[in-house]
Amino acid sequence: MPTDTSVLLVSDHVDGAVHALTVPDGAVVGRLTGRHLSEHAGFLALPGGRVACVDDRRGELLVLDPFSEKLVEQTVPVAVPAEHLACDPAGRRLAVTTGLGENTAPWSDLLTVLDLATGDTARVRTRVGEPGVTVLGGDDPLVVLRHREPGELAVHRFADLLAGPPGCPPVAPHAVLPLPDDGHGDAQAPGTGHVFAATGAGVHRARRKGDTLTAETVIPWGAPARGWYLRFDTRRQALWSTLRGGDPDPLRWPEWTNQAWHHDLGTGRTLLTELGPGLVFRLALARHHTAFTRIHPDGDELVLLGADGTVRGVPLPAMDGAPRRGDTPWEGVQRRAVAASPGSDWIAVTRGGHGEVHIVDAETGHEAVRLRPGTPLHHGGHVALRSRGDGAEGDPVGR
Repeated sequence: MPTDTSVLLVSDHVDGAVHALTVPDGAVVGRLTGRHLSEHAGFLALPGGRVACVDDRRGELLVLDPFSEKLVEQTVPVAVPAEHLACDPAGRRLAVTTGLGENTAPWSDLLTVLDLATGDTARVRTRVGEPGVTVLGGDDPLVVLRHREPGELAVHRFADLLAGPPGCPPVAPHAVLPLPDDGHGDAQAPGTGHVFAATGAGVHRARRKGDTLTAETVIPWGAPARGWYLRFDTRRQALWSTLRGGDPDPLRWPEWTNQAWHHDLGTGRTLLTELGPGLVFRLALARHHTAFTRIHPDGDELVLLGADGTVRGVPLPAMDGAPRRGDTPWEGVQRRAVAASPGSDWIAVTRGGHGEVHIVDAETGHEAVRLRPGTPLHHGGHVALRSRGDGAEGDPVGR
């Protein structure tokens, strides 16, 4: 495979398939069946172009190498349903939290930690909820769990968790930092030892000090809205989110406002960019653009925000079964997933229920090709795009 090739991983978590396709030509380089990946935990970029993910049905963490003839490099048993997935900056020590799954309320308190280099793994009990997670590196790595209701950042020594006895014993955190109860969204800046958690009040940040955390000034949203998603930008050492405003009633989703939130960690400057009304959530980081998908009854689009601040809307064909006015945008509807690589200008956007993936050139805004992996991609599926040496592993949180 050429060194400049990008590979797209497409997960159909409903149908139970994973496709690996080269971009933009769409050549199939790998396919897995009977694999129902956790859409919520997502894909975690690892060094060497590899990707980690969790099979929620089999209870396994998969390490995938899309640039190898053998797609599955390693499997490790983990507790499920997987909620969040993260690793230390070296890409060696991982943590998997459990959450809702197909349940109406959180019920599992299991946390799995594992060392990919040694194969060692352990499961412990922490606290029932939907915890986010980051893993701070160094000689003594720390696992930081972001809990809600009551909100807190709970700090655990990775070595202590890994050395725990069998039987999933309960563990208490080594240190705790209080948070508001509505935390949702986690990020880490590996070079500084900072962790970040999104809440209604803004982005709470804490810095590692020895084997604990020290709270620092909260970064405000700067708008009468909040972000429910947080991502670290490896290209420019910044944080990204999408601010959602308006009436929180999910039946009013076509009226929701959306802004791209970009905070430069070096300068402390925050920039807000209007994205339009409707449903906007996750985002993807390409070489020179940040990509968002916007779903709206009047027409969907891919929104491309350039590094120079320019905004381009690329219309997307409608989805059968898309969210409609008068209904919620979450249950029993088709959605879109978006992926990009910081080493490439390609953007991948799925068309849920139609089994299609649009490959768009971010520089021109033109669709180069439409891939059809062979499964419906119900609920939009989930996608990840990797290029060799793209540095995506600089964001050590699953997306």
